[in-house]
Order: sequence, then structure tokens, then C-alpha cells
Amino acid sequence: MAVGNNTQRSHSIIPCFIFVELVIMAGTVLLAYYFECTDTFQVHIQGFFCQDGDLMKPYPGTEEESFITPLVLYCVLAATPTAIIFIGEISMYFIKSTRESLIAEEKTILTGECCYLNPLIRRIIRFIGVFAFGLFATDIFVNAGQVVTGHLTPYFLTVCQPNYTSTDCRAGHQFINSGSICTGDLQVIERARRSFPSKHAALSIYSALYATMYITSTIKTKSSRLAKPVLCLGTLCTAFLTGLNRVSEYRNHCSDVIAGFILGTAVALFLGMCVVHNFKGTQGSPSKPKPEDPRGVPLMAFPRIESPLETLSAQNHSASMTEVT
Repeated sequence: MAVGNNTQRSHSIIPCFIFVELVIMAGTVLLAYYFECTDTFQVHIQGFFCQDGDLMKPYPGTEEESFITPLVLYCVLAATPTAIIFIGEISMYFIKSTRESLIAEEKTILTGECCYLNPLIRRIIRFIGVFAFGLFATDIFVNAGQVVTGHLTPYFLTVCQPNYTSTDCRAGHQFINSGSICTGDLQVIERARRSFPSKHAALSIYSALYATMYITSTIKTKSSRLAKPVLCLGTLCTAFLTGLNRVSEYRNHCSDVIAGFILGTAVALFLGMCVVHNFKGTQGSPSKPKPEDPRGVPLMAFPRIESPLETLSAQNHSASMTEVT
């Protein structure tokens, strides 16, 4: 009866946890939206030198004119790990030996006392859900860093078009803190103040590393020793080339790309190791029962062992009884 009550209680708690996770996910998406699509958070106005050669690179155009456009980047980042996880989980579930281990680790649970989630659905939702949360969280960290630092892009002076005839710019090494000296397009100038860390680098390395961790930790195959390394190194190489493309197009400094790589790597490692526990099951293998401590067992519970003297006495008594008979 107690076991049934515990089971019913655990089933009733599950919808509460699902509701909390949905609220957290919705809040993360909403915060990312405010960073990306609104001017709620104003970018810090960082000063500069009018003759700074690191900020005089040619203007590469809008982000849509880049070799890797934002639309292509976001589609690839979202689709690649999702497809890998979806195909990998379905393939492993149809393998008998793997399916048995998954069923042992991932019990079928009752959600809201109406819906059953089998191990396949649970794992897909967990891995893809954590990936989506990390993607939005990485985007929030990047935007927060860009807003707080206001680091200038390599082409800032080209789009700023400062008035070089003014008193501030004519001074040899005068540091200018005012943004009113710029005469260019205000929207382009504001985008040119968001360079650190690189968003493309952070999101690309996060997606590639998350997919790589899933492949190495979950997919078990003995047919080919090079299939997994090639797939993992291919995704990581794509992320690395994405960061190099930002530097070659003068859209980010090398330090911006390195910081983006570090940020994306940290988020992916944290979620992979601490949240989804290296993509293993939640139940785990059954542990062996621990030996009972003899100090807590009553004395009468121990088996009685006859001493050699008692055994010899019993034998002599049996022999004497036989002679009498």
C-alpha cells in the first residue's frame, strides 16, 4: 500500500516539474528576444582614438551580405544537432540489445495521469530540450557581453566617419568618449559597437560541441572506427571555420572569436556533463546490495556453530548408546 502511495505521489509531482521547466524555457526565449529584437538594453558607449588603425578596416556590409548569413547560421545550428539526436535515438531504439538497456535505464512514466512517455520519447525530448535551452542561453550571454562592453568592431571608424577636422580628432592621441562625434548611420554605428564576444563563434562551437558529445557518449558502433571521429571533427571544423570567417571579413577581432569559442564551449560542457550527465539514462544500472552490518543484527539472528568439543561429545554419546543397544 505504501509503495502504491509513493508511485501515485511521484506521478502527481511530474506535471509540476514539467510546468516549471516550461516556464524557465519561456523566460529564456523571451529574454533572448528582448536582446535580439528590441532596444530595451542600450549598448555601452566605448571611447576610441580617431587614428586607431585596428578600427579602420573596410566596412564589409550588412550581416546579410556575409558569406555565412544569420539565417543560414541559425538554421544549421538548430537543425544539425536536432537531426543527429533524432536519427541516433531512433536507430539505437530499433537495435534489440540497445533497446533493452534503454528500457532498463528509462522507465515508462505516467505524465499527468493520462499520457505515457516511453524511453525513446523521453530521451529525445530531454536531449533536444536541453540543447535548445543552451542555444538560447548562449545567445543571452553573448548579447549581454556585447551590451555591457560595447567593444568596437574592426570597421568602426569606417562607419562612424568622425569629424577629423574637430578639435578632438586633430589632437594627436586624444581619447574620445563622446559618440556625438560620429557622422555616419546611427543603426550601423550601433551594430559596430557589438563585437565582444563573437556571436557566430559562440553559437557555432556550442552546437558543434554538443553534437560531438552526444555522438561520442551515446552512439556505439563497431563497424567503423573512423565514422564517429570524422563526423565529430567535421562539425568542430565547421565551427572553427565560422569563427575564422568573422575575422577574415573584418567583422570581429581575434579576441572576440576566441572569447566566443570559450563561452560556447563552457555552456556545452556544463549542460553535457552536469545536466544530461553525458547523455546517459536517468535510472542507471541497478546497484549491488550492500552487505549488512553485523553490529546492528541481534545476537540470536546469527547461525549457531558447534565447537569441536561438542561434536566429539555427541559422537561418543552416540557410540555408547549403540553398545547398550
